[in-house]
Amino acid sequence: MSRLLYFFLISIVAFGFSSAGAQTRDGQIRVDFYTNDFQVKADSSIAVVLDDSITKQELLAAYIRISTANYQPIIDSLLAYKQKYELNDWLYYQLVRRVAQQISPKEINYARYTFYKWFMLVKSGYDARLALAQQKIIFYVYNDEDIADIPFFMVDGRKYMCLNYHDYAKADLNVNPPIPVRITVPGAEHSFSYKVTRMPDFKPENYEEKTLAFIYDHKQYHFSIRVNKNVEAAFNNYPGVDFESYFNIPLSKETYGSLIPLLQKNLKGLTQKKGVDYLMRFTRYAFLYENDQDNFGKEKRLSPEETLFSTYSDCDDRAALFFYLVKEIYNLPMIAMLYPTHITMAVQFSNPVGEHIVYKGKIYSLCEPTPELEDLKIGQMAAKLRNTPYSIVYQYEPVYKE
Repeated sequence: MSRLLYFFLISIVAFGFSSAGAQTRDGQIRVDFYTNDFQVKADSSIAVVLDDSITKQELLAAYIRISTANYQPIIDSLLAYKQKYELNDWLYYQLVRRVAQQISPKEINYARYTFYKWFMLVKSGYDARLALAQQKIIFYVYNDEDIADIPFFMVDGRKYMCLNYHDYAKADLNVNPPIPVRITVPGAEHSFSYKVTRMPDFKPENYEEKTLAFIYDHKQYHFSIRVNKNVEAAFNNYPGVDFESYFNIPLSKETYGSLIPLLQKNLKGLTQKKGVDYLMRFTRYAFLYENDQDNFGKEKRLSPEETLFSTYSDCDDRAALFFYLVKEIYNLPMIAMLYPTHITMAVQFSNPVGEHIVYKGKIYSLCEPTPELEDLKIGQMAAKLRNTPYSIVYQYEPVYKE
């Protein structure tokens, strides 16, 4: 590309940058994020040019150009927002994605949009990498957790997970393996975590009422809870994390406040085992069942809050919700038992009930949170699983405060 053409394109990009998306002509970026609006003034000097036929040389040139630009106000504002609202890495990345969309819309220039995401992450301190695979720009980040469903590559003993694989869902990266583009960014060394341990405080006006009902001990129970479908957007393209991370995704404050106190009220006066039985049957019968292939066309684990607002859910989703409810209300030791096509739970009581599982010297009673052909009680196993091997994929041990 000639220098004259390059500077001509830069001038066009800079003009488009000042008027694209939700920006005003003074360079203000406004993002309607889950917790609170994010705003920052972006200097036109951060505009870069990337062609559709993207090359390693173009990426290097774009990085050299933006490195001398006035980008720091954006990074400082992003990190200040992350700290103020205690965003986990995954939710911080959702904010980065939205800011990149405002700077360079994905549907107009995917390569430039991805470049901005990468640049904001590395300047936020994360060890993120770019790679090219036959005109595809692939975006990776260093992660040392057990993540499934998405490609990764190893560099110097570090595992890098692909953050934008969903945009190339039909691509076979084994046939056309991405070639890393080596760009050294000082300070970009931190790992990225997919753990979500705190949900945003979503805006109250974005919640809606949902009615749930089920029968327990010949009595009809009705629940009116507050749910927020923005949770679904927050977990869009969320990968298959390990079961400890998955089971410990919390509810948002508003949903928690509409459900947990009501459950505690209904459980008042019940014994611990009776209360767990109530929660088991609530999780089993208050929601319609459908497997993920029929519901989504692929395997997809729902967080507890997603299960609450979704019309359908399967065994993974109910196991996670049951775990969360028992943990929050009774805080009992539990294990998750994974079969080839099913997952179920077992709870440790002071005295075991019915059939039980011995794991690491401790005794757990089966608690099936998914509807089966039989009306299973605590301590009863579905007939179809009786001779089926399983593995323990998560053991929860409460930490009691003194």
